[in-house]
Amino acid sequence: MLSGECRQDGNSGSDGADLLYKHHQSDQNGFERDESECSVDFFHYFTHVLIGANKHLTSCIIFPHSEILAECQHQLKTNLKKRFQHVFEKITYAGSSIPLNAINTDIYIIMEERGEVSDEREVKQTENANRKSDRPKNTIRQEDLFKASPGRDEPIRTVMTQGVAGIGKTVLTQKFTLDWAEDKANQDIQFTFPFTFRELNVLKEKKFSLVKLIHYFFTETKEICRFEEFQVMFIFDGLDECRLPLDFHNTEILTDVTESTSVDVLLTNLIRGKLLPSARLWITTRPAAANQIPRECVHMATEVRGFTDPQKEEYFRKRFRDEEQASRVISHIKTSRSLHIMCHIPVFCWITATVLEDVLKTREGGELPKTLTQMYIHFLVVQAKVTNIKYHGGAERDPHWTPESREMIESLGKLAFVQLQKGNLIFYELDLTECSINVKAASVYSGVFTEIFKEESGLYQDKVFCFIHLSVQEFLAALHVHLTFINSGVNLLAEATWRSILFRNKPIHLYQSAVDNALQSPTGNLDLFLRFLLGFSLETNQNLLRGLLTQPGSSSETNQETVQYIKKKISENLCPERSINLFHCLNELNDRSLVKEIQQCLRSGSLSTDKLSPAQWSALVFILLSSEKDLDVFDLKKYSGSEEAFLRLLPVVKASNKAQLSDCNLSKRSCEALSSVFSSQSSSLRELDLSNNNLQDSGVKLLSLGLKSPYCKLETLRLSGCLITEEGCSSLASALSSNPSHLRELDLSYNHPGYSGVKLLTAGLEDPDWRLETLRLDHGGEQRLRPGLKKYFCELTVDTNTVKGKLQLSDNNKKVTYVTEEQPYPDHPDRFDYWPQLLCRTGLTGQCYWEGVRDNCVFGWNDQSWRLYCSDGAGYSVWHDKRRTDLSSCSVSNRVAVYVDCPAGTLSFYRVSSDSLIHLHTFNTTFTQPLYPGFGLWSPGSSVSLCSV
Repeated sequence: MLSGECRQDGNSGSDGADLLYKHHQSDQNGFERDESECSVDFFHYFTHVLIGANKHLTSCIIFPHSEILAECQHQLKTNLKKRFQHVFEKITYAGSSIPLNAINTDIYIIMEERGEVSDEREVKQTENANRKSDRPKNTIRQEDLFKASPGRDEPIRTVMTQGVAGIGKTVLTQKFTLDWAEDKANQDIQFTFPFTFRELNVLKEKKFSLVKLIHYFFTETKEICRFEEFQVMFIFDGLDECRLPLDFHNTEILTDVTESTSVDVLLTNLIRGKLLPSARLWITTRPAAANQIPRECVHMATEVRGFTDPQKEEYFRKRFRDEEQASRVISHIKTSRSLHIMCHIPVFCWITATVLEDVLKTREGGELPKTLTQMYIHFLVVQAKVTNIKYHGGAERDPHWTPESREMIESLGKLAFVQLQKGNLIFYELDLTECSINVKAASVYSGVFTEIFKEESGLYQDKVFCFIHLSVQEFLAALHVHLTFINSGVNLLAEATWRSILFRNKPIHLYQSAVDNALQSPTGNLDLFLRFLLGFSLETNQNLLRGLLTQPGSSSETNQETVQYIKKKISENLCPERSINLFHCLNELNDRSLVKEIQQCLRSGSLSTDKLSPAQWSALVFILLSSEKDLDVFDLKKYSGSEEAFLRLLPVVKASNKAQLSDCNLSKRSCEALSSVFSSQSSSLRELDLSNNNLQDSGVKLLSLGLKSPYCKLETLRLSGCLITEEGCSSLASALSSNPSHLRELDLSYNHPGYSGVKLLTAGLEDPDWRLETLRLDHGGEQRLRPGLKKYFCELTVDTNTVKGKLQLSDNNKKVTYVTEEQPYPDHPDRFDYWPQLLCRTGLTGQCYWEGVRDNCVFGWNDQSWRLYCSDGAGYSVWHDKRRTDLSSCSVSNRVAVYVDCPAGTLSFYRVSSDSLIHLHTFNTTFTQPLYPGFGLWSPGSSVSLCSV
């Protein structure tokens, strides 16, 4: 123990007070203060002098005075305000520096616990997000990120925010930091430290303690060391740009904030919660990199989404002040699916506006760019034009490509291609050197092509370079491959062979190898690159690059060969995502023949899915995914009520808000596919009707696996009449217990849940963690396990008060025969007095099925009924509201069946043959009152019998 006393006279000290201190050594983290025996001011002074004995903490205060703390906070907030008050925000004011407070980026909760990370290509994710125009209900404000949700006891320590490149993640973190620095939000946080992985990457070979790392980046806090005494917030922006080896399985555990180690070890232990466990962490990333952090280390996952369709329109109306011009631009973008999808990303809206503004100004009445390749070529030309005017004193009409600008674009193209192959979006000096670009040249490029290539300075002027958006890098990479092939005949996408060296490659070989490489990529990371490369093959696009291209490219004959090669690939039963991108490629090549062929069939009503080829199926998927109407409510029976059609159209089901799959002959195989849809982060499905499919318990078990996924967002699930027993109910109850936060309505009517099944599900209904509000278990029983429509069989009872006088009842009132003699029925106001008809006693309101054997009978009569007319000579016809429809069916059977689903508004007639049902006709309507079965007989001697099933 170190102790001592000191007594001073009043005139020997600055404050004239007697000072007494006692200093107790406690542990390696610092010293313990006996407040009853020391003056606060003198204690801080003394610890400041003696703390030099600790080699880790050489110049900072352990327990800072409130004034020192306030001064550190003030300086930190002041510097953060200077750093973030203004940003170079292209998407809002066309490249001007604007107040960050003017930017409003929304953030949306995906779930409260992490699920598996999506491996979808960002272009695909952008398409999915673009379809989700309605904002989810569980939105939160950025200032509420770390507030625990209702029903959650444990605090939120680590939040991960995902979003595709250019969607606004960085701006969001800057806005959060600025709000804190301006005392507008999160004032329970005493220190906010915003880091970027770009900055941390340059420290890869250096060692720091956590305290020294904070002091290194934020010198305002150098007098503070005991950060565990405060509420600290760390922001780590751009995990996808991290080049540090974050190893959460083998990295040693570190708990001492003063112990020096590599930056990756610091970060790993900070994220684990071993180091400074009281701190809050916010990590942003592109989706593909999110799996670098173990799910148990992330307490909440969020997603930043881009512009909705109304926001896109609002942006262009603000950008184009002329109302007529703005309307033309908006209309044009809506006609091009590729452009409309990409405008979901704010930075692409800026690119599009920049291009269209120039085109409208320089080519009044001219055609606007329709494809992505055209848009990006125009963007490149606009930047070259601006460069020529700004740096070389050129005029608006001068040729915009100079030897200097050509050299720059060629160098940037090589850099883009090499780094795209490595998966890098940011580049350091070593990356530039590998592409024969020195730092000085790169700085010149970023100064000249400021809207394409950016330079950022980290601490001590470490330089970081990047393209303004991933799509620009992919465009320039494709341009580099195209220029290399045109100028030298070298195909950068294929290994050199003796044949390619001796004989110049043909253009078709380049495009075929590009298609093959893109299809072989499991994540589709070359999809956009492929679109651009194929787009360069068009003569119209090559004309736009005149001056940059020194030689002509491929011919129209080559383009046709490429089109045929792509169509051949589409016909090879590729996975839907790959096929859809190939349709986008055909669009870049101005070939829409497959799509137009299917569109014509859809318009004429002649589409027969039984005869569709794989390529035509893919075209149908592409068309449906482009249709907002079809994606709101997708009804499989409009195309084909079969399992094959379902599996072909699965991407459409996944993208739909509501899917009607009832009575489509689906089986366990379909359930497995649907389980993957439930588990997909990008699925839009909220309501699913699987009623009247023989799924059985085995199928429900597979569905339940998907329902357990934290990504599952399904709110309504209808499984009425699916042959489900208590075993299937147990699987559903288990799934809902594992993930109770999404499903609100579950329909299990017309099944056989049994006592235990009912008990399990109704108990869950009372569980406060479950969101389930509606549970249907009615009309259950063992009879519901009969396959097909027979599970809905109902015993009909003739209402004898309605029987016409010449109709004779027999067989316990199950058979009626038309006779010539009047029967002795008493008078009754309900009795038919003209037509030989009768009604059944009970009105139907649910789902019912019955069969009848006829001898020249007719069902129903009048404009309030629906009837099936059966005749040996005339065949079948249906009547409703005095309108007759003849049915071109095969031979007439003497046995027919009727199925009515009152809630769904369907009434179907079937011919029964060898115990199988042949569908004749279905009426779709709305039943506002109970429906009464009826029978009519046409001539004496004819009869009808109600059958037992």
